[in-house]
Amino acid sequence: MKNTINWTNIFKKYKGLWVALDKDEKTVISSSENAKEAYEEAIKKGIKVPIMLNVPLEPNSFVGGSF
Repeated sequence: MKNTINWTNIFKKYKGLWVALDKDEKTVISSSENAKEAYEEAIKKGIKVPIMLNVPLEPNSFVGGSF
């Protein structure tokens, strides 16, 4: 089972932006208001497959379930 990742600092610093994360899902490689720009910058920095995250302006909650 995978450990929970705390993105609190990412949410505080990158509100409303797209971020490209490294494979550890904790390290922000690049950020931009535009997903394509954040993605392309991560590729330039040598990340082969960045994980893209659109950081919301306001935190929201989701209590999951299965279908």
